[in-house]
Amino acid sequence: MEFALDDAAAVLERTPAALRALLGGLPEAWTAPNEGPDTFSAFDNVGHLIHGERDDWIARARIILAQGESRTFAPYDRFAQYRESAGKSMAQLLDEFAALRADNLATLRGWALTERELALTGVHPAFGAVTLRQLLATWAAHDLGHVAQIARVMAKQYRDAVGPWRRYLPIMDRP
Repeated sequence: MEFALDDAAAVLERTPAALRALLGGLPEAWTAPNEGPDTFSAFDNVGHLIHGERDDWIARARIILAQGESRTFAPYDRFAQYRESAGKSMAQLLDEFAALRADNLATLRGWALTERELALTGVHPAFGAVTLRQLLATWAAHDLGHVAQIARVMAKQYRDAVGPWRRYLPIMDRP
């Protein structure tokens, strides 16, 4: 599938509602467990997505549009959500994510990006030159990856409870 901004935005605008439908009102027994050290729970995933809304996608897009390759992106803190989400409830995180995403999508749409702008490059600290098109495609794919991760982590809570059906549920053993 080729990148199309409208198609990516269609995914990005649905993620907050999808997460609210999946996670809103669930007990912590579903949202707090993770898969071990350096892995995210459902709660951590939402916090991570919030941090990205603040410090990654639109912030880096602004750098590409204004400064191009003259400024390297700041490294991204993949674990910032641990301190930023402390003391918050899942309901608060879902509300915060929805508000930030709505603002960021309004910004993105307001830019009315052209093919020329989508081809502009910035410098990622690990990858080197990246295009705005690649950044925006990654934003949508990143959302989908975290939705899948949330579902996988939650499914694994019943890993033993499903008994022999586990052999038909590959999600139970996926890393």
